[in-house]
Amino acid sequence: MTAPLPRVALIEDDEDLRVSTTQLLSLAGFAVDAYPSAAPALAAIQADFAGVVVTDVRLPLLSGTEVFELLRTRDPTLPVILITGHGDVTMAVAALKAGAWDFLTKPFDPDVLLAAVARASTARALELDNRQLRTAAQEDAGDGLIGTSPAIERLRAMIPTLADADIDLLIEGETGTGKALLARRIHAAGKRRRHRLLGVACAAYPDALLDTDLFARVGTGSVVAASRGTVLLDDLDHASRGLQARLTALVEARALVTPGARDAIPIDLRIIATAAEEGARAEDAIAPALLYRVAAVRLRMPPLRERREDVVPLFAHFVAQAARRIARPVPAMTAAVQHQLATHDWPGNVRELAHFAERFVIGLNPVGEASDDRPASLPERLDAFERAAIIAAMAQAGGEVGAAIEQLGIPRKTFYYRVKRLGIDLGPLKRAG
Repeated sequence: MTAPLPRVALIEDDEDLRVSTTQLLSLAGFAVDAYPSAAPALAAIQADFAGVVVTDVRLPLLSGTEVFELLRTRDPTLPVILITGHGDVTMAVAALKAGAWDFLTKPFDPDVLLAAVARASTARALELDNRQLRTAAQEDAGDGLIGTSPAIERLRAMIPTLADADIDLLIEGETGTGKALLARRIHAAGKRRRHRLLGVACAAYPDALLDTDLFARVGTGSVVAASRGTVLLDDLDHASRGLQARLTALVEARALVTPGARDAIPIDLRIIATAAEEGARAEDAIAPALLYRVAAVRLRMPPLRERREDVVPLFAHFVAQAARRIARPVPAMTAAVQHQLATHDWPGNVRELAHFAERFVIGLNPVGEASDDRPASLPERLDAFERAAIIAAMAQAGGEVGAAIEQLGIPRKTFYYRVKRLGIDLGPLKRAG
């Protein structure tokens, strides 16, 4: 799912002007909610409205300045742009002094309106992101799966069922996506939570310690110590062949068999393994005999680029954690940081985002080593946002242009205009789909 377009609530009682202004804003990449009067607009615009309000001053029943005053009681930071006739300038100036974002006189220059809305939209996004950072700093979000993307919602909904199903699981995904976190959540939600979760870092486990540690008949590092609990086999696709062979025997027999011992020790274990996605790991990286035994259910942790709507909530969570840990106040969001959150692909996924948040809190420049880097201009930020939105929509739509257009909610003509202006090559996106 792509990030939502910046919103504009337009209140204009002149139908022709309302239609033309809606088209102007839509072609510029804004999602427009148009209203013919104040009442339906006020019913729809709440304190957390993620956008900008553009209203004519002369409206039936309630004027635009009265709309501004009512909205100011709900959220003093909500940007309201007034459209005035020449006779209303004094009234508009008074509203501007009271906190209105801007006012334009009729007939207004379309480019001036677009520039004012773009500036207000950027400021609104920064305000809401800072609000989210402050809220996260006051709340303990714990170790939950953060996000509202469909993929995360599905995984979150599956946890209660999987927790008590007592079947072995394989969680696949790119590095840094949170596979081990999901495994711990599943263990903690089930009946085995009263017993141990034994983590095994398969990539670094030496064969020389198999008999004296992991498969010893006693010891805190042994699978015996995790009986009635869960064994988490992290990075199973990087386990040595010797380790995989021993794990295969353990998973099949649910018992510990050690060389020279007469009797096997029965063990009540649940196995949860993590690995890279099948297409990204070497062929037979996991021995088939072991893979088929641990993969009774296969789950996929999506990379962060596939759930961009989760980036800001995750960032807020990590910022709050870092601020509490090092006893520092939560810094204010900057345009450069917001631009990075909106446009970066995060190849290191959640882990990379967490490190980015830590640098942000301790005062290091998180978007570059040089302190005099030129911040991206407003047109550059808007272009980057549009480019990322179109590419994400094409990926989500499986390369189908029609489905991507429907998801973006823009006319086909506008879509192709944006693609051409931003220099996006649709060919690879279609083939990838």
